[in-house]
Amino acid sequence: MTNRARNIAVMGSVVVAAVLAVLWAVNRPVDPPLADGTTADFILVEKSAHRMTLYAGGQEFRSYRVSLGRGGIAPKQREGDRLVPEGRYHIDARNPASAYHLSLKISYPDAADQAAAATRGESAGSNIMIHGIRNGLGWLGRAHLLVDWTAGCVAVTNSEMEEIWRVVPDGAEIEIRP
Repeated sequence: MTNRARNIAVMGSVVVAAVLAVLWAVNRPVDPPLADGTTADFILVEKSAHRMTLYAGGQEFRSYRVSLGRGGIAPKQREGDRLVPEGRYHIDARNPASAYHLSLKISYPDAADQAAAATRGESAGSNIMIHGIRNGLGWLGRAHLLVDWTAGCVAVTNSEMEEIWRVVPDGAEIEIRP
């Protein structure tokens, strides 16, 4: 084997080892399962911290790291800007057949969002969700956190989404902050 071939083989091995180490590190379990009967009545998303926290009766009981829209952490202005809206909403629908494992629909846009977009002559957008990872890519696990990749939604791992799906009822309030 030539020196060049050996160097390429070594570099390839290092890259594979690094990728495997990252996947292992980001996919290890963190939190114990929630007790049966746990129910969230409030969700707080803090975009700048890339964090979503569930509350019951004013008490925090679970927090998740999240990926957001590719447009950055500015507030959503119009359809297609790939930004996550800011404000107070509620969970108004569920999609068990989502292209992103499972999804909970956020009630964006509200009347104020629609009016603000209309004054700019734009559509406010719609279909803002809390969802898992795209079907077929769930093996990425927490590696999805390495980059903001959604079209304006809030994304968690599929196992986290299954937990959220169980404990967040329709009508739960959600506040999305900068």
